[in-house]
Amino acid sequence: MAETDIKSRKDLLDVESLSIGEIEYLLKTAGPFKELFRRSVKKVPTLRGKTVLTLFYEPSTRTRTSFEVAANRLSADVTNFAVSTSAVVKGESILDTIETLQAMRTDYIVIRHAASGVPALIAKHTKASVLNAGDGYHAHPTQALLDAFTVREVFPQTEKKKILIVGDILHSRVARSTSTIMRKLGMDVSVLGPGSLVPKGRPDYMNAFWNWEDALAWKPDVVYLLRVQMERQEQQFFPSLAEYHRVYGLTSERFKQVEGEGIYLMHPGPVNRGVEIVDEAMTYERCLINQQVENGIATRMAALYWLKPGEDD
Repeated sequence: MAETDIKSRKDLLDVESLSIGEIEYLLKTAGPFKELFRRSVKKVPTLRGKTVLTLFYEPSTRTRTSFEVAANRLSADVTNFAVSTSAVVKGESILDTIETLQAMRTDYIVIRHAASGVPALIAKHTKASVLNAGDGYHAHPTQALLDAFTVREVFPQTEKKKILIVGDILHSRVARSTSTIMRKLGMDVSVLGPGSLVPKGRPDYMNAFWNWEDALAWKPDVVYLLRVQMERQEQQFFPSLAEYHRVYGLTSERFKQVEGEGIYLMHPGPVNRGVEIVDEAMTYERCLINQQVENGIATRMAALYWLKPGEDD
């Protein structure tokens, strides 16, 4: 599909609905935006006069700030809707909140919510473009885009590259979205984690490993470590964080093997040092975690640039 054939959408709610052409367009668009960061003036007037509202029902620093910086660099006006001090805590429903947002005539709404499907619900009831910044266990599309962009920077040809996702697959919207986009771009995806945290109904293409020895024998090009999400676990899925690190974390011994084989490291953040990863791995020359943060701004600029408020998908 030619770049000129890529039409704007109203909303960005998941990765599954994106065509390969749309993904390629967003990744290609993010490139020039990242180059902008090296200039003395880091702003462009693309969204001048437009308003972006961030609506986070779950705590977030990295994603919310990334969206705010992205919108500012596109010259949009940004408002952070403080849920903790809004009428939401007094019992206002989602639909009532939507009516309030409609009255504000905002152009873009960036939303994170603990319940899957809330961004899609809001998108159906507003003319604003809705960007899903994470909903329940369901999706985190801009995280997937920044992850794909980061892998593309080190592997311009992603066909058959191997990505090993490690950790809490069961509760991770990042794992779902990132594994989907990697597959769409021709990569092989496998997972490693405790049996209690690897979903039984995973796609047929996704291999599961139960120990690091077998996983590293698969020869992954990238090891993608997930944050242990204790706040999403309603029951204990492993004995302790220390035990998790011993069996499934990137220990000093495992890091030496990763380093020796030149495997790249990724993590969506925030990092739990000493749980998912040892300190020395954070300064490894092939650790891409800080690169992911920078790329998050560029890909979110691309997403805001692509979406068009008031238009149907």
